[in-house]
Amino acid sequence: MLGLLLRVLPFWVREPLLIVVGSVFGVRIMYLAVVERSWVAAGIGAVFLVFTAIRVHTVVRALQARRNPGPGPAAPAQVRVPDPAQAQVPDPAQVRVPAQVPTPVHVPAQAPARGQVAAQAAATPRPAAGPPEKDHNAWGQALAAVGVFGALAAAVWLGPRVMPSADNTPQPASCSDSEHEKLPKAYEKTPRPVTGDELCEALNRPDLARLLGTPREIADTASGSNGTAALTDGKVAEPEAEIKFDTYTVNLSATYNHLSTAQYVRLFDIAGDRMEKDVKTLKVLGRPAFFSSDHTMKFQIDFSKEHQSAPVQEGPLARTLSVALERKDRGGFYDLTVWSESGALPDDGVLVDIAEKVLPKVLERSAH
Repeated sequence: MLGLLLRVLPFWVREPLLIVVGSVFGVRIMYLAVVERSWVAAGIGAVFLVFTAIRVHTVVRALQARRNPGPGPAAPAQVRVPDPAQAQVPDPAQVRVPAQVPTPVHVPAQAPARGQVAAQAAATPRPAAGPPEKDHNAWGQALAAVGVFGALAAAVWLGPRVMPSADNTPQPASCSDSEHEKLPKAYEKTPRPVTGDELCEALNRPDLARLLGTPREIADTASGSNGTAALTDGKVAEPEAEIKFDTYTVNLSATYNHLSTAQYVRLFDIAGDRMEKDVKTLKVLGRPAFFSSDHTMKFQIDFSKEHQSAPVQEGPLARTLSVALERKDRGGFYDLTVWSESGALPDDGVLVDIAEKVLPKVLERSAH
């Protein structure tokens, strides 16, 4: 369709159009090549610019030909036919004819007389000169084409800035879909448990980075898993989800056991490490909850050396908000944990805000 349109357009419309489009695309692609340091884009932009230069040369030659036209075809030579009336006739008295030798005279029967040829030549009408061809306004066509397609070029140039475009801006990580993954038997024995994918979808909020105090960061990874609690022989379902940013890592898990939050706090009191773990009780969404702190574990495996790995080390400090599954606190809880490689932690109020926005969606899913 585009090729047909270019063939139909007049020369003074088609060529300015090709120059405008070629220059706009060439400059745009070269700009992207410089920004992204792409040799492939630079080559494509150079092709557009060379094509545009050829079209400009063609238009310049056409303009020069219009301004300095060459000599036209030579006019046909006019043949002058002598007038028979002016032809000189010799005087019979001066013509000497031998008396004894007869002079034969051969006259063609069908030869036209000289006077008839002249009469026919005079009677033949000459072709009248037609009206002069109308000279098209080449400059007007060129300016009109540049004006129309200049607007198109501006739309192409400003389009990516006005409308969203597919560029190289990193996109937030999305949760993996593992609906067909077979759940452990502990999930079949647990009434209305959530899965790791459901926890991931609830936690992976667009405003999660803003709630953490790092609004310009985007999620690097987002994952969910359907595991079981440790030291339970696979009998306690414990799905979890994890969202990782450059600064913080957020983990959300659900433990479906029969231990209440009050019993957990009592265990801290018995062990005598309530102050060490900075345990604080509160209520979130009308449910009993408590804060606790503990160090993460750091594993380091070196695949460059066979059968060698560093021992388990103590990782950075993590802050956890545990919220009871039910208002009556009859067992089970949600854990919302945040930590960072630098060891910095957000305020406890940040974890409460996240829990109040994330847990309602999790509770809604577990109700079905």
